[in-house]
Amino acid sequence: MEIRSPTAKAMMVLACLVVVFAGIKAASAIMVPFFLSVFIAIACSPVINWATARRIPRWASITLVILLILVFGFLLAGLVGQSLTDFKENLPQYREKLDNEFAWVIDKLATFNIHVNRELFTQHFDPGMAMSVATNFLSGMGGALSNLFLILLTVIFMLFEADSMPSRLHTALADPEMKMKHIDRFIQSVNSYLAIKTVVSLGTGLIIGVWLYVLGVDHFLLWGVLAFLLNYIPNIGSIIAAVPAVLIALVQYGVGTAGLVALGFVMVNTVMGNMVEPRLMGRGMGLSTLVVFLSLVFWGWLLGSVGMLLSVPLTMVVKIALESREESQWLAVLLSSNAGQGKQSN
Repeated sequence: MEIRSPTAKAMMVLACLVVVFAGIKAASAIMVPFFLSVFIAIACSPVINWATARRIPRWASITLVILLILVFGFLLAGLVGQSLTDFKENLPQYREKLDNEFAWVIDKLATFNIHVNRELFTQHFDPGMAMSVATNFLSGMGGALSNLFLILLTVIFMLFEADSMPSRLHTALADPEMKMKHIDRFIQSVNSYLAIKTVVSLGTGLIIGVWLYVLGVDHFLLWGVLAFLLNYIPNIGSIIAAVPAVLIALVQYGVGTAGLVALGFVMVNTVMGNMVEPRLMGRGMGLSTLVVFLSLVFWGWLLGSVGMLLSVPLTMVVKIALESREESQWLAVLLSSNAGQGKQSN
């Protein structure tokens, strides 16, 4: 039976989306490793293609990339795991020192006749909670990576079959003659976005880690990894990553060093997010701040910590898919940070 009413079609689409998201939520234990595998495979594919273009056998380039991921992954996991354990052990001391710092601020405000209820303040604003949120996020990511063998095996198979994927999509969508150019444009845009975002995030995490090391902030490696992961979430992610590092610097050295840490985060994210990334992207691909926040909440609810990490990349995939068809570009405009970003030239 053909549905002609636009309202009925919209309701049918919404009903299908509810069923799909309910299925993803119920199968999150399987979907989380799958999404991570797709993310890693797409991020690694430009390196594989670069090596293949220089006549390096595909199997050799894939093996080398997987070995590099394993070596650096295990080294980084060991260092971050030890740093995370030490941080959790010291967390009660950090919280106590933070409480004393904020108590001093409240007493100082009282001298200017600004009276703040200390119990009410600590009840609704717990500065130590920001540190707990950061460690819980990293612990959640570590739990998601517990299926490391399954994830790597899936990545390997995806990389080996990446060449044939575009033709398969054309055949599946009844376009064996490859005339539907929007499919190729969609695949190319997704690959480009995730690869560039990964490179920019790596640079951000590395610079932040070095900056915190120079300032002598405890657990600098932990905060560098957090900055790398949360850089996939524009605007909001950089704020979340900066808060625990600033608080640690405040506890260790006082307001001056905490200000330098905050200044470092602002400068790095301004340069990388507003200068380097748009230059590499070649065109505006930003999401509105409201869409970023809502996607963070939605994907975090759907997939947990991994959903928060992949919230913006997943939403960007949806936006790129909408941009690839003229009839759906108006929806891409609604997701964009400005009206001009929702349209792209054919």
